[in-house]
Amino acid sequence: MKQRIVLDLTDLTPNAMGSASLTWWGTLAFMLIEGTGFVLMIAVYLYLASLAPVWPPGVPPPDPGPGLWMTLILLVSVVPNALVSRWAGRQDLRRVRIGLVIMTLLGAASLLPRIYEFGAMQVLWDRNAYGSVVWMLLGLHTTHILTDLIDTIVLCALMFTRHGANPRRFGDVQDNALYWHFVVLTWLPILACLYGVPRL
Repeated sequence: MKQRIVLDLTDLTPNAMGSASLTWWGTLAFMLIEGTGFVLMIAVYLYLASLAPVWPPGVPPPDPGPGLWMTLILLVSVVPNALVSRWAGRQDLRRVRIGLVIMTLLGAASLLPRIYEFGAMQVLWDRNAYGSVVWMLLGLHTTHILTDLIDTIVLCALMFTRHGANPRRFGDVQDNALYWHFVVLTWLPILACLYGVPRL
């Protein structure tokens, strides 16, 4: 089998930031893969909705309260997340520490409305195809929140140790901030599907 090099990344250094970092490219690839998963689940949701005479079938539309709280928390988190990324680029350890603590709190806070959101769907995962796809969408997004939250907690802890001054850690903080933006952006089409489509 003949192999062809698509992109040569051998000149990238381990301590680089942004697109000059191997970790950045890995994070980008991960987001593309996970984004494809979200697109597929949304396509399944819309396909099922197109087949059903009534959507959602046999249950009332979801209560929008928890979803709106989730959206508010995620949108508020965009500002400190962008600041943390900027401070990491400047290698401002003191501000990065403060920003990571704030992002840890916001990430944890976003899980609170999600707990109620499953109940707000007013359907169990095993009741019908609607319940399955709704719970799958919420479950996938929750997994991404947890993934980034755990990464943020680990980075926050590292930044309060002697390892915080390592330039590579600042690149990790930027990559983590990039991933959180992905978590926020993927929520918006899910929000439209779960809360908007049943009310059309």
